[in-house]
Amino acid sequence: MAVYTEVSVEQANALLAQLGLGPVLALQPISSGIENTNYFATTAEGEWVLTVFERLAHDQLPFYLQLMRHLARAGQPVPEPRANAQGELVHTLAGKPAALVNRLEGESLDAPDLHHCEQLGATLARMHLAVADFPLAQPNLRGLAWREATAPVVRPYLDADAGHLLDEEMAFQAHLHASAAYQELPCGAVHADLFRDNALFAGLPGRERLSGVFDFYFAGTDTFVYDLAVVLNDWCVDLDSGQLDLPRAEALLHAYSAERQPSGNELRLLPGLRRAAAQRFWLSRLADWHLPREASLLKPKPPLHFERVLRDAMARPWHPAA
Repeated sequence: MAVYTEVSVEQANALLAQLGLGPVLALQPISSGIENTNYFATTAEGEWVLTVFERLAHDQLPFYLQLMRHLARAGQPVPEPRANAQGELVHTLAGKPAALVNRLEGESLDAPDLHHCEQLGATLARMHLAVADFPLAQPNLRGLAWREATAPVVRPYLDADAGHLLDEEMAFQAHLHASAAYQELPCGAVHADLFRDNALFAGLPGRERLSGVFDFYFAGTDTFVYDLAVVLNDWCVDLDSGQLDLPRAEALLHAYSAERQPSGNELRLLPGLRRAAAQRFWLSRLADWHLPREASLLKPKPPLHFERVLRDAMARPWHPAA
């Protein structure tokens, strides 16, 4: 979470006072990520994550924050937003929308193993089940419409081969999303960005337990199998080659299926949705790389990785058995 908005201790104290919390004992900017400004805040009452939203408006935020509260109160390892005396979860800081959530224990993993993938798969399935009674809906803001709008903006920066790849994939995804099989896929509120750096594990090395899933600010209403595809493309992909690691993929899907059994239709369309997920993050990284925003500590991620993931998903589609 890059720092676009510098937050002073005085500003943080004013917000924390509204939330019934004591003064700030420590305020530390968080350098990872690229969308919002984030700080770790320490008070006598505990550890918190303060987020200042740089792109999302006040009226867009209730979906994300209500989803987090819904999942946390359903027993999922998700941070719960802190409300003010009026019960509001969206606050204002430096003239921008802001939120405060409790900081979960644990650390993210750079190299997840089979047992990490199993825990993540089971947790993802339980989150998909838990949103059955979540009343709010909001389109995935990085869905097909966003990809169709972004592709022509970044295409001039691509060489001929990559440009052809993008054109081919855009046509494929338009056809896939228009199909009757796609229209019948189960949907709900999904994370849509559950990379390995958005999950936390705590415990002794080799025996870690999943302690948290966070950063829901790309969440939206989408198919559950797309959410699964996003996870597979990060947790179960070799970072150097972009190739799918089958043992990790099988472990994650097996654990997911033990909690929520995907339909045959979901499994049949999983290869195409893996391509959709790879394309989405290729496009967003292309935009961040070639059209960056100014921010303190900003470190955009190279887009080539997800081009490799997309090419591998096309060349070696994984068709898991029902």
